[in-house]
Amino acid sequence: MYLADDSALDVVGLGDVRISLPNGSVWLLEKVRHIPDLRRNLISVGQLDDEGHAILFVGGTWKVTKGARVLARGKKTGTLHMTSCPRDTIAVADASTDISLWHRRLGHMSEKGMKMLLSKGKLPELKSIDFDMCESCILGKQKKVSFLKTGRTPKAEKLELVHTDLWGPSPIASLGGSRYYITFIDDSSRKGIKMEKTIPRTPQQNGVAERMNRTLNERARSMRLHAGLPKTFWVDAVSTAAYLKNRRPSVPMEFRLPKEVWSGKEVMYKDRSSVVSDVIEIDQKKSEFVNLDELTKRYSPVLNYLLLTDGGEPECYDEALQDENSSKWELAMKDEMDSLLGNQTWELTELPVGKKALHNKWVYRIKNEHDGSKRYKAILVVKGFQQKEGIDYTEIFSPVVKMSTIRLVLGMVAAENLHLEQLDVKTAFLHGDLEEDLYMIQPEGFIVQEKENLVCKLRKSLYGLKQAPRQWYKKFDNFMHRIGFKRCEADHCCYVKSFDNSYIILLLYVDDMLIVGSDIEKINNLKKQLSKQFAMKDLGAAKQILGMRIIRDKTNGTLKLSQSEYVKKVLSRFNMNEAKPVSTPLGSHFKLSKEQSPKTEEERDHMSKVPYVSAIGSLMYAMVCTRPDIAHVVGVVSRFMSRPRKQHWETVKWILRYLKGSLDTCLCFTGASLKLQGYVDADFTGDIDSRKSTTRFVFTLGGTAISWASNLQKIVTLSTTEVEYVAAIEVGKEMIWLHGFLDELGKKQEMGILHSDSRSAIFLAKNSAFHSKSKHIQTKYHFIRYLVEDKLVILEKICGSKNPTDMLTKGVTIEKLKLCTASIGLLA
Repeated sequence: MYLADDSALDVVGLGDVRISLPNGSVWLLEKVRHIPDLRRNLISVGQLDDEGHAILFVGGTWKVTKGARVLARGKKTGTLHMTSCPRDTIAVADASTDISLWHRRLGHMSEKGMKMLLSKGKLPELKSIDFDMCESCILGKQKKVSFLKTGRTPKAEKLELVHTDLWGPSPIASLGGSRYYITFIDDSSRKGIKMEKTIPRTPQQNGVAERMNRTLNERARSMRLHAGLPKTFWVDAVSTAAYLKNRRPSVPMEFRLPKEVWSGKEVMYKDRSSVVSDVIEIDQKKSEFVNLDELTKRYSPVLNYLLLTDGGEPECYDEALQDENSSKWELAMKDEMDSLLGNQTWELTELPVGKKALHNKWVYRIKNEHDGSKRYKAILVVKGFQQKEGIDYTEIFSPVVKMSTIRLVLGMVAAENLHLEQLDVKTAFLHGDLEEDLYMIQPEGFIVQEKENLVCKLRKSLYGLKQAPRQWYKKFDNFMHRIGFKRCEADHCCYVKSFDNSYIILLLYVDDMLIVGSDIEKINNLKKQLSKQFAMKDLGAAKQILGMRIIRDKTNGTLKLSQSEYVKKVLSRFNMNEAKPVSTPLGSHFKLSKEQSPKTEEERDHMSKVPYVSAIGSLMYAMVCTRPDIAHVVGVVSRFMSRPRKQHWETVKWILRYLKGSLDTCLCFTGASLKLQGYVDADFTGDIDSRKSTTRFVFTLGGTAISWASNLQKIVTLSTTEVEYVAAIEVGKEMIWLHGFLDELGKKQEMGILHSDSRSAIFLAKNSAFHSKSKHIQTKYHFIRYLVEDKLVILEKICGSKNPTDMLTKGVTIEKLKLCTASIGLLA
């Protein structure tokens, strides 16, 4: 391109440009030349004319039109005709005087209606009403020719005459599954209701209600089209249209506002708390539909999910710099980089030929501290999915401490009144030494000047690397052996060290540590050793571990393990925090099977939008940690994750309602003793589909549950004796593991007592006599006989009504549930 001074500017590209117009639509300009050095954006009048546009220059103003649409307008400045395109709206308040914006806020109200509101002083921020054609209105308000009108006088009293009509069915179900809506229109005001019948299948006689349905549909369609939302949002759009309809001038009521006539209170549109703040523009990435108290109370999961997705944490580096807390995120990134550089995590070098540098990203998290404060944390994470097995890594397995180990040790703390301290390893994965040569690009925002072409050769492990957990564990394990700790064979993340009159136990879960001991001086000495080797944060007395609150009362010698806060978050995540509580984990009316799986395409499409698998995962974590009372029902609903149906989802919601009613239920260690006892039971062919049986067991230490399970057996059994016998061997293995573990911790048990309510199974385990009804049982299941003969397991009969494992196999009554939970230390 040549300028007037004969200088030339380079055209670097050719493409299409979309310009947002004042009326909210988009103007597409094709074959636009990209000239970076040109200071102004120029539009060719000749090109517009060739494309069929009309350009009008009158009295120092100009505008471009195509048909009835005004595409652009502006004023003459000097010898140039200038225009400007509106920038994206960030907040509603920034565009309060935009006429087209108010047109959309008011549900695409007509120009006449807006002028009437302006004349009544309802829109004080606008000076005049004059807007261009709205494309969404054209698309949304097309209609057939009207019937001839007949004169009618409005009624004088409220509710003297009410027009009503049911609209539907909608071809598209809403997000909540709705297909109908009903309208009620009061003809004027208040006393006495009179019913006037109309001729069947003659909607023209019910013109008021029919016209109202059309008005609501037109406005809802216009709002939805403008927002670019799918048809499933039609219910929200119609609700918003009804809300706004009551706040616009009504012709039959001499242009008064229906809301003012009904309530006697003045409506002002400048009240941002009711109209502006709730009718939010789609540019803000929130729901555009109002959700005021006056709208119909109905179940709407979408808005809650939208709120939950806004966690206030940036997704990338650019977002962090634009965030309102950008200074805190910058400080967090600086702290992370200081730790990485101080730990000599990498060195800058040139990338060797044949090697590939891994990419990375910043991950931002807001952590809630024990004292209620918030900590801003930035973590540099390598994109480990780019690694290739055998080249960039070999072994990746790394152990973590078992939940049953944590509960067992907490039972010891309560029984012997031990000290319980907690430590957190800062940047734990950075301490691991790498065995492979790995390279990474420099972190975004911290690229060294004049060394932009260099990459980072990793010396230490980083978050995101596939081998990072394993390398950290190997480093920590070596250190613990050097300072005299023994790793337990029963759990490789449990370390113990014995002294003359005391001992210390350390539990490791990735970067969280629990330290238990009777001598606080020795515990403090271990803390110093750990802090000297690794960057540590001393959290003092343990109050929370893995989302479980530790509530300790040393005066009464009790220790409680609670997940009430976690359960509250789960209820909120699935919009069940206002649900009606129930008293049992599984209702007696639920009979679940695979035959209930979706049969039609519509059912499958509906269930694909239900967060079934996510809900099961959330429930499973509560069950594994502190809630054995839901073990059976969670096991049942998890069998249908591949093809769940509505009945299965209703069962999941029932479990959530049960948790809502038992928020304060927690495991309570009373410190009574360290006696280990086991309870076993099984149902017979309880699974409707496979006819397999369920093994259930629970082990208590000092009367409180430390290990439990409710699992489907791998074989189909032929009798109740066989199913109880098979269950006993599975539980016997758990008994051996717990006995060995307690022995390693210096708490050797005299005998392992296993309670069963099946006399025939106990007899079969104690006597190896040949019997025609048991000859088919596989050899591996006779292992229980060896355990009984060597007195490693003592089988004892327990009355079925006193066996706490009943709740782990089937739905039970409220009274039975209370008995079962109380007998294993699960108390409210």
